[in-house]
Amino acid sequence: MKLENYALGSWIPGEGKETPLYNAITGEQIAIASSGGLDFNEMMRYARTVGGPALRKMTFQERGIMLKKLALFLIDRKAKYYQVSSKTGATKTDSWIDIEGGIGNLFANASLRRQFPDESFYIDGETVPLSKGGSFVGHHIMVPKQGVAIHINAFNFPIWGMLEKIAVNFMAGMPAIVKPATLTSFLTEIMVKDIVESKILPDGALQLICGSANGILDFITNQDVVTFTGSASTGKMLKSHPRILEEAVPFNMEADSLNASVLGEDAVPGTEEFELFIKEVQREMTVKAGQKCTAVRRIIVPEKLVEDVQIALGKRLSQTIVGNPESEGVRMGSLAGMAQVKEVREKVEQLSKSQQIIFGDLDNFEVVGADKNKGAFMSPILFLNPKPFENTDCHNLEAFGPVSTIIPYKNIEEAIELAKMGKGSLVCSIVTNSDKIAKEFVIGTACMHGRILILNAACAKESTGHGSPMPLLTHGGPGRAGGGEEMGGKRGILHYMQRTAIQGSPTMITKVTNQYQYGSEQLEFDKHVFQRYFEEIQIGETVVTRKHTVSEADIINFANVSGDHFYAHVDATSLDGTIFEKNVAHGYWVLSKAAGLFVDGKKGPVLLNYGLDECRFTKPVYPGMTIGVRFTAKQKIAQEKKDENDIKKGIVKFLVDVYDETGETVALATILTMVKFKNQD
Repeated sequence: MKLENYALGSWIPGEGKETPLYNAITGEQIAIASSGGLDFNEMMRYARTVGGPALRKMTFQERGIMLKKLALFLIDRKAKYYQVSSKTGATKTDSWIDIEGGIGNLFANASLRRQFPDESFYIDGETVPLSKGGSFVGHHIMVPKQGVAIHINAFNFPIWGMLEKIAVNFMAGMPAIVKPATLTSFLTEIMVKDIVESKILPDGALQLICGSANGILDFITNQDVVTFTGSASTGKMLKSHPRILEEAVPFNMEADSLNASVLGEDAVPGTEEFELFIKEVQREMTVKAGQKCTAVRRIIVPEKLVEDVQIALGKRLSQTIVGNPESEGVRMGSLAGMAQVKEVREKVEQLSKSQQIIFGDLDNFEVVGADKNKGAFMSPILFLNPKPFENTDCHNLEAFGPVSTIIPYKNIEEAIELAKMGKGSLVCSIVTNSDKIAKEFVIGTACMHGRILILNAACAKESTGHGSPMPLLTHGGPGRAGGGEEMGGKRGILHYMQRTAIQGSPTMITKVTNQYQYGSEQLEFDKHVFQRYFEEIQIGETVVTRKHTVSEADIINFANVSGDHFYAHVDATSLDGTIFEKNVAHGYWVLSKAAGLFVDGKKGPVLLNYGLDECRFTKPVYPGMTIGVRFTAKQKIAQEKKDENDIKKGIVKFLVDVYDETGETVALATILTMVKFKNQD
């Protein structure tokens, strides 16, 4: 079978030099891949001129709904991906991480649409006053870069590696060209064919290169973004490409790293934490046959517990059956190919010069349901390094397979130092039930790690584990790990956008951002805003309410109704030494009274109050003062209908500006209301 590349809206078989691809279990050739004949410059142009404009026209809400539809489409077809995934050497559990974990990234990023405006751009942070009179302000907006996201992915996760990245750039409004590792690109190709068939993405949003992409970086510009997952040596080479440097192209690198798992001194044999540690380390050594950038390479344990860990871990590893994932009982499949076996063997032999193998053998091991001489199989290998400060190969050499080293430490300070000797890691975990140990370790090692898992019995049942990066948290790490950050919720999306400071009058900045800026021109209409439908409401539309003079009875009655008898509200004899001159009105009374002033009680398009944001009480309110409200439409966010019976509606954010008889603001808040559309089609 000849794999096809997807370029310029068409499926194109490569020409010229071909790379054979093999079933990692049987050694049989299953496909050939080539990218000969592809015009990378044209592919970049197509993405910029076709895919980019289409995505940039969409709002965050529309992009999020698009991702959700794609996730639902792919999850219905997951069975076929599992079938093909087994040819990469993956067990069902391995495949689940890759396939459903990848699709889960689409769902997770789709949900982020609720944190963004109903716009094609993002308004970042708060308004910055730039003048005394308030007529000149600043703000920040973020717009999609007008280029292409080029994703160069590793062989170990042919689906997850693609989906975790494109989910983020699509949410930002940027097209992508995906280059999976050729070795396992046959699985990526199967999924991309389904994505194209779905017609959910706009034309030009996604292109695929199954063969070599050598030369594609020659055509990048300052509007492009390049991401890379793989070895540190390859990443450094790509990062130093002349075009990356000349055009100052953002380059996000996630490199394989020497991650560590640490056993706390309190987690002795017999505790639940000790058992958790052994189970977690064994899992991280054998899932995906150790071919994970987050796998545990260094097992850091108290020196008094080295023998206990060695025995317990050896016992669990001896129960790990290696072989064909389709055979009953098999818990670890093969490496992705014979080239990986050769590379891992070489690294194991290097490591053997400075430390001792205490479990496993490169040559003598059993394989179930397959011929170990034809498939890319390897035994788990466990080392012991009793002198990790002297014999430092374990901190510098990574065998990218089921290989790890037990390392002893004398005290928590040594454990911290050993963890940092990895020179920058994607992840570290510590298993402890001591908050003191956990805090000292985390604060001491966070500078050298992208993520730290604190594992104990309290979270074990729901913990996703040492090796699982989550889409709404940062994935990356400093130093050897590449210095990059992938995913990370909103942070990941904003990586594909340009932040720009804008300055002007509040009214002009309101018009540009479509979000009301304090001090901007306010619009008044005869009809109360609560009687206007979602599409009729205009940003800046304001209701100036009637006024109310505060009385002692207001304060006493609210105290009795709410049960809030804080001394500042009810006991004038206790005010000496405080900032208050006399009994002060409750802040929540001020807000409640404001609602009584701005609400129009008649039935209308407003369905409900959805929430409250950014509430501040800025000036004491005393009996005798008179308050009023300026109630202004601040921002509108349309919502999708959950089903055909749902009401078409949206969220309108209103600025509640409560002021006194001098015109000075005493309270500010943003309330969210759910408002019905007039047009329900």
